[in-house]
Amino acid sequence: MNYQKVMNRWLVVAGAILIQLALGAIYAWSVFTPQLTSAEGIYHFSAGEAAWIFSAGLFFFALVMIWAGRKLATLGPQKLAIAGGFTLGLGYILAGFFGSNFLNQLIFIGVIGGSGIGLAYVVPIAVGVKWFPDRKGMLTGLAVAGFGFGATIWVKWAGSWGGGLLNNLHLFGLDGVRSVFILYGIIFAAMVLIGSLVMKDPPEGWLPKGYTPPDANSSKATGEVNFDTGEMLKTPQFYMLFSTFVFSALAGLMVIYCIKLFGIDALTFKELGSLTPSSSEFSKTINWASSVAGTAMAVYAILNGLGRIIWGIVSDKIGRKLSIFLMCLLQGIVMLLLYRLGSTTSTFIIAAAIIGFNFGGNFALFPAATADFFGNKTVGKNYGFVFFAYGIAGIAGPQIAGLFKDAAQGADTPAAWLTPFIIAGVACIAGAVIILLAKPPKRKTK
Repeated sequence: MNYQKVMNRWLVVAGAILIQLALGAIYAWSVFTPQLTSAEGIYHFSAGEAAWIFSAGLFFFALVMIWAGRKLATLGPQKLAIAGGFTLGLGYILAGFFGSNFLNQLIFIGVIGGSGIGLAYVVPIAVGVKWFPDRKGMLTGLAVAGFGFGATIWVKWAGSWGGGLLNNLHLFGLDGVRSVFILYGIIFAAMVLIGSLVMKDPPEGWLPKGYTPPDANSSKATGEVNFDTGEMLKTPQFYMLFSTFVFSALAGLMVIYCIKLFGIDALTFKELGSLTPSSSEFSKTINWASSVAGTAMAVYAILNGLGRIIWGIVSDKIGRKLSIFLMCLLQGIVMLLLYRLGSTTSTFIIAAAIIGFNFGGNFALFPAATADFFGNKTVGKNYGFVFFAYGIAGIAGPQIAGLFKDAAQGADTPAAWLTPFIIAGVACIAGAVIILLAKPPKRKTK
């Protein structure tokens, strides 16, 4: 066994967290939408246009990640991370200078910015798994925790800390939104570039001190058998993992999209018995409900980050398959109950916390499961294909909720949200059943 002394592997974790803090930019989009969609503002975007910028960012994030994973071995992790940081930063900076209309923001933030995230995202995961074959769940959890926590930082800094950058920053004579785009673009690029300095694979044959690789012929998924992408795509286990990821992520992304809208509807109706502005108490109640929903959003984001770490550590103890099963099952139950839980402040915030916690777990468990099933050394090029499930869920989740909400225009109850939540809950439970049936893949011999 090769236990040679090399770079401290915890530096890789620090670099991974720094990179992911910047990549969490996409989840901060909600802080810009009020000003972009305000009838009294300068942009006058529709809610649908603002949502499509977010969806485009998620889709190109997932799409480009497939290409990035396949090029990881030839370009190297450092170059790929640098390219991602430069592209992400450039997208936001261009949106700052030229993002005066919907189409430009769609291209610069959604397409270019989302592509930058896709280029860099796979690097810390692929590199980290090689440095931590003994703690894959913990590593992937820590590596992607920054993504969830980063959103909280960028939202708070732009919206409230110190009065909020959106209200106080004016670069080059631009308004607050475009000024923040420029500042964030510079910061994002710098953070990814610094984090990329330690994105190096361990020497060939290196193993952590005291670690003995498991038997490659074990009946359990150990990650010691490495599948090429073509081999992986021919296994039923890939499609089982992929569909489970779609169903699980769909619920979390649906709630990210509608948590504030649903919270306002449900809490206001509970207090007043109607959503019709027919009483003097209506405006006061709306403001109260909006504040509660904002708290729920913050709790969701924090638990999203914690869920990535805790589910990853738990999966190292009880196994990836059982962890994904429990996560999906719990998520499904809460989604089925969410319509009722949303009617009171305490239960609404608790539900948001649980959903955020489980949603975060996806990003620790599925890369680790991909490594377990299809190989530690090939996870970089294989995980992009599994992660494309997130891109599909990023469109399906918000669109399902939006479809039923739009169809109920004029209704004075929050009942429009019931069907989307049931769909998401059933999907999560279906994912739990699917992953429970998955067995470690076997390489076919000629």
